[in-house]
Amino acid sequence: MSDMKGKVALITGAASGIGKGIAELYAREGAVVAIADINQQAADATAAAINQAGGKAIGIAMNVTDEAAVNAGTDKVVAEFGHLDILISNAGVQIINPIEQFAFADWKKVLAIHLDGGFLTTKAALKHMYKDDRGGMVIYMGSVHSHEASKLKSAYVAAKHGLLGLARTLAKEGAPHKVRSHVICPGFVRTPLVEKQIPEQAEELGLSGDEVIRNVMLKDTVDGVFTTVEDIAQTALYLARFPSAALTGQSIVVSHGWHMQ
Repeated sequence: MSDMKGKVALITGAASGIGKGIAELYAREGAVVAIADINQQAADATAAAINQAGGKAIGIAMNVTDEAAVNAGTDKVVAEFGHLDILISNAGVQIINPIEQFAFADWKKVLAIHLDGGFLTTKAALKHMYKDDRGGMVIYMGSVHSHEASKLKSAYVAAKHGLLGLARTLAKEGAPHKVRSHVICPGFVRTPLVEKQIPEQAEELGLSGDEVIRNVMLKDTVDGVFTTVEDIAQTALYLARFPSAALTGQSIVVSHGWHMQ
């Protein structure tokens, strides 16, 4: 496996949840991490904590739906550290409603953050990864919903399905430049994003919070257990360290058996 020491990773939505967990693990393994988040203060705080723990990180203000902000933030990382090896496109949001009640503005917001954000950050990163065929790795944060649907999540499911197409296209286009891509597809991870969904789904479905967890979120797992941030971070580390293009364009499901492929 490749060494992470000296690798530069840009991680979006990294001030909390899964992105933060990946950033912290990468830093412990010797990578330099750029904490990109729409909340500059939170990004700086996360970077400061990593630096205090002996890692190396900077905070980057980035709205992943704003092309100029994405380009400026990505260029800032390269100006600071000289290159970019890994992009983790992780920023996300969730809005739930049945299709007939789903506001078009909410639909556009979900797709913009997940899918437009994935595209814009990829395009910005490739400018540096393609230069002199240096190469690199792009990892998109998909979901079990990249493969399966759930009620109330039309925009999220559509966006996560779309990331599969983007990653597979990049795997083919990026190969001559030594760029690989993957999609990590977690099951339910108990992040603030998921915690917010529990009462929302309970209200929509007429269930208690415990029933949502047991009968909706974890019903199709083999053991009734939430996937953890550490599970996803370890998967992101494995993919980043994998030494060859034998593994590219893949969807890696981490879901306690919810979805098997």
